[in-house]
Amino acid sequence: MKYIVKSLPEYFKHQDKALENPELFWSEIAESFTWKKPWKKVLTANMHKAEIKWFEEGQLNITENCIDRHLQEKGSDTAIIFEPNSTQEKAQHISFKQLSEEVNKMANVLKQKGIQKGDRVCVYLPMIPELAYTMLACARIGAIHSVVFAGYSSTALASRINDASCKMVITADGSYRGAKEINLKSIVDKALLDSPSVENVLVAKRTQCEIEMTSGRDFFLSDLISAASTVCSPETMNAEDPLFILYTSGSTGTPKGMVHTTGGYMVYTAHTFKNVFQYEDGDIYWCTADIGWITGHSYILYGPLLNGATTILYEGVPSYPDHNRFWEIIEKHKVNQFYTAPTAIRSLAKQDISHVEKHDLSSLKILGTVGEPINVEAWNWYDHHIGQQRCPIVDTWWQTETGGILISPIPFSTPTKATFATFPLLGIQPVLMSDEGKELEGNLVNGNLCIKTPWPGIARTIWNNHKRYLETYFSAYPGYYFSGDAALRDPAGYYRITGRVDDVVIVSGHNLGTAPIENTINEHQIVAESAIVGYPHDIKGNALFGFVTLKRPISEAEKSALKIAINESISDQIGPIAKLSKIQFTFSLPKTRSGKIMRRILRKIAANEFTNLGDTSTLLNPEAVQEIIKNREK
Repeated sequence: MKYIVKSLPEYFKHQDKALENPELFWSEIAESFTWKKPWKKVLTANMHKAEIKWFEEGQLNITENCIDRHLQEKGSDTAIIFEPNSTQEKAQHISFKQLSEEVNKMANVLKQKGIQKGDRVCVYLPMIPELAYTMLACARIGAIHSVVFAGYSSTALASRINDASCKMVITADGSYRGAKEINLKSIVDKALLDSPSVENVLVAKRTQCEIEMTSGRDFFLSDLISAASTVCSPETMNAEDPLFILYTSGSTGTPKGMVHTTGGYMVYTAHTFKNVFQYEDGDIYWCTADIGWITGHSYILYGPLLNGATTILYEGVPSYPDHNRFWEIIEKHKVNQFYTAPTAIRSLAKQDISHVEKHDLSSLKILGTVGEPINVEAWNWYDHHIGQQRCPIVDTWWQTETGGILISPIPFSTPTKATFATFPLLGIQPVLMSDEGKELEGNLVNGNLCIKTPWPGIARTIWNNHKRYLETYFSAYPGYYFSGDAALRDPAGYYRITGRVDDVVIVSGHNLGTAPIENTINEHQIVAESAIVGYPHDIKGNALFGFVTLKRPISEAEKSALKIAINESISDQIGPIAKLSKIQFTFSLPKTRSGKIMRRILRKIAANEFTNLGDTSTLLNPEAVQEIIKNREK
């Protein structure tokens, strides 16, 4: 693959070329993949209309590039290491040849059950090999996979199934998460009470828990797989055919089904994986994310496999059976590149250092962080104790919408700086914008982070709602992609992400829109209205604080019960990840004269910043602020 950076001067040289002639730059990278038919036009883009196409009329199948082209030279090499939740269960080493056979068998099962090119398949699976097989099998036959994180509630699952009109759901009987066992099938059954598009449910056996099977609709996957052929010809896909839909929380309304297409996503994830992680043949790479998020799609599955890498699929959590599990796995498999979230780092840094010191981490070459900005203390702990001050830390910034990493150090080339994502990757042109819509020139500036020119991995639309896509990402600054994040640029030109500027809160690396949570709270009969904001949290980075106004006064005992009921509703409607850490009942919420809740002030109060609340002159009810401060929930 061309343009793999090995020095800082080389980075600047390649970046100049990428920005001067992006079509030539990306076409040269794309040529290193297997195409059934070459493209006729590299790029067509109208950023004002959010209409972007890469490698038009080119034809390919991404699984040929993830699997088939590696078989001759790497067939017996390990593609995926499955590390189970329990230390009592042995790890599985799945070769590229085995991966090919399992994916083809799954693809044939899908076809036998009526799945065709363009059909949507909802995947609600734990982190087990069947998850990888299913996603790749969908891509093999041209079906569009929609993976839903297996921690979401039945309501959240149903909304995603229905939005995409999924024809099939693939799940498991249950899942393990540390010491917990979760019945996934029962969640699916509840979701399907209001999901008429689903014709079949395929169930992988994992926990052997007792489940209900609906005759004619539900089938055990093992029974179907055992009868399936290991040969399945890959469907010919156009470069702009959808590869997958992945839902992300919005600041308002329902989750947004981001659509990623085949050719551009393939080229971008493969190239960024190679550059950011400097993967070399024989390396063992581990990203600890869940495949239910974009990080897992791009940097557990597609990016690594496109490069013929060995990638680890870990079912468990950092703390099970104890807090040395991550370090034990690194030592056991001699991991070279380790990519995890600041939340995990902060959590593990609070444990006794003996958990780390009893393990040999000398195999590590590169460390990475993803999901949210990392704080200085966590960065330094990671650098000192895990990297032993010899492993560069790639602090990566990107989003579900971007498909792949946009800003990151390149190891051994870009000097790192704690909490800074540093320079944009090749071909990426970030700009900082003022609130008035002007590009902020020079360094030592703060602004809203936008991207000026298209890149191959950008999502093309929101499923069945291009108007919302245009309004969400391209209307605030016409002609630019607006990330929703604020950032600063230092004297060296390094970027540091400083946080969200919209009503999305990043909790433990998960983007949570506040509107759906507020809607759930407001359904309680006694609740008049609510406002959710994020506040700093030592482990999660941010936690959720709920300010809730009631229709009438209630007793302290009733308040305690209501707090429990509110979080139970949130857990049921959205998922446990969205539960509130603090709830404060108020007489009223601070509002402007136009009736808009002043969340900026609530964020300050939630963070215990009472002395500098900014301009409150536009408030209709300034007394509400003092009442909330006086009764601030500790």
